[in-house]
Amino acid sequence: MTTELLLRDANLWGAGPADVLIRSGRIAEIGHGLRSCEVEELGGKLVIPGLVDGHAHIDKTMWGGPWASHASAPGLMGKIRGGQERRPELGIPSADYISALLENMITLGTTHVRTHVDVDTVMGLDAVDAVREAFARHEGRVTGQLVAFPQAGLLIAPGTDKLLEEALRQGVDLIGGLDPAGLENDAVKHLDIVFGLAERYGVGVDIHLHDRGSLGEWQYRLIIERTRALGLRGKVTVSHGFALSDAAPAVRAELLEGLAEAGITIASIAPPGRAMPLKELAAAGVAMTLGNDGVRDLWSPYGTGCMLDRALLQAQQTGPLDEDIELALHAATYGGARVTGLADYGLAVGDVADLVVVDARNAAEAVCVRPVRSLVLKAGRVVAREGSLV
Repeated sequence: MTTELLLRDANLWGAGPADVLIRSGRIAEIGHGLRSCEVEELGGKLVIPGLVDGHAHIDKTMWGGPWASHASAPGLMGKIRGGQERRPELGIPSADYISALLENMITLGTTHVRTHVDVDTVMGLDAVDAVREAFARHEGRVTGQLVAFPQAGLLIAPGTDKLLEEALRQGVDLIGGLDPAGLENDAVKHLDIVFGLAERYGVGVDIHLHDRGSLGEWQYRLIIERTRALGLRGKVTVSHGFALSDAAPAVRAELLEGLAEAGITIASIAPPGRAMPLKELAAAGVAMTLGNDGVRDLWSPYGTGCMLDRALLQAQQTGPLDEDIELALHAATYGGARVTGLADYGLAVGDVADLVVVDARNAAEAVCVRPVRSLVLKAGRVVAREGSLV
């Protein structure tokens, strides 16, 4: 059955006023005076591609659940242990909370999510199951990629490697890693396991790298070397990667060149004062995605899952010009699509009609004002309207 929808009097980001005809889930025609039986009158509102959250931890959320005060011990390990200890009392991971968060993200224009999912020796693959159930509840509204993530460590938590492998056997999309040196104290062995699993199961890699300074720079070089050696171009992402922001100009230029040559991408949550050098990444040809990280969980009480909020955080640290703000939005859309490997993504004829309509005159205004999403379309189907799920 062929389905059609006409978006009349749209303002396409980068192209200007036009009608957009959607047929069978894809953009079929762009022009003027187009006709169809089913029409959405946009009145000149801006149309952008579906927002992509390229770095989330939705398995940890308590969205719609109890309020939990944050009392974890300081530091990375303090947060890890605090999360493990309090999960049972708070009923997480919860497919209900995850589903509620996904619903909010959908109404805010997110059409694709890459989420890291905790795999550890305490709860096994329970979080994987909960996240899969939540995505199933929103089938047709949002798509996702799961990263099997050793949040509690890999080498320091014996048996985790077997659980990660089982997650991959069950079809999880990527293998994750976490601070191979700073947390695990053996970067080479940690990367041996992570990249070995990636090679064995033909999946991508997404590594959290918080380590800063020369320690973080060294690990960047190790990751670049592994990616090249195993032919994983386009399949490896470094998340956070603060050492790149800290690096001296000459070192940063060297790392950017290596990342570009190896096809390694970057995921950032644009933390204040530690945002990635987005202009330099773009100039070097290194794709970057933005993400919300954790939303209302035991790591942070903050967040709504709004990718325009995240683009604003990045823009505030990139520059005040319209082109700077648009570059941040690009990371939340096209950059996210490139990092997560979405095919036929965008605003051209033939692209999948994952689209967001906002009452703004241009992309910079959309990021700065962050208006209610007038329409959200997933594969040509209206899934949210005026901030509410359809």
